[in-house]
Amino acid sequence: MSDASPDPAERADRPAPADPAAPADAADAAASADSASSPRSRRQTFTRWAPLITAAIAIATIAADQLSKLWAEAALSTSERIPLLGDLLGLQLIYNPGAAFSIGEQFTWIFAVLAGLAAIGVGVIAYRTRSLAWSVAWGLLLGGAVTHLADRLFREPGFGIGHVVDFIAYGNWFIGNIADVAIFAGAVLILVLSFLGLRMRPSPSGTSPADDDAMPDA
Repeated sequence: MSDASPDPAERADRPAPADPAAPADAADAAASADSASSPRSRRQTFTRWAPLITAAIAIATIAADQLSKLWAEAALSTSERIPLLGDLLGLQLIYNPGAAFSIGEQFTWIFAVLAGLAAIGVGVIAYRTRSLAWSVAWGLLLGGAVTHLADRLFREPGFGIGHVVDFIAYGNWFIGNIADVAIFAGAVLILVLSFLGLRMRPSPSGTSPADDDAMPDA
């Protein structure tokens, strides 16, 4: 009776059976690679810590604005301008009861209300944001709104009608402060992010919030 088992050398020459799951795995790997290399995945990252980043930037903006105003009140004069770039940029202390360009000086309390509403609105939106880029923009806006509100509430001549301390003179156009710079930068960043089509939160087809720490925008 002959042995029907194949010769070991013959078994070694035979190709290994195909894995049925291999094509699917290869397709999944290719799809993952395409997603990771897509332009949108490279330009935006979502994270659950975005609201904390917004808060940190807002706190830094508030601190920079209020500390610079303390310095301005101690070192600058309302009657003399210190040139930095000729007539284009200088330092001069003023107390502004209105908005930019001293608009609405008779309605200071309205600007206090608007600053409060802006701070609340930006805070709510920032809390729901998961985009790092958007969290920076909201942090700048939130910090600027809160520090302006603090001036309206706690500076002279009284609660709700306080005058904002300005000291950065832009030629003969207007005089502003650090908060104004932060608000302008935040607004420009929002325009850029909107133009690029970047989202504030993951798409509904994305992963769950628990996986947001390094989730690309696919």
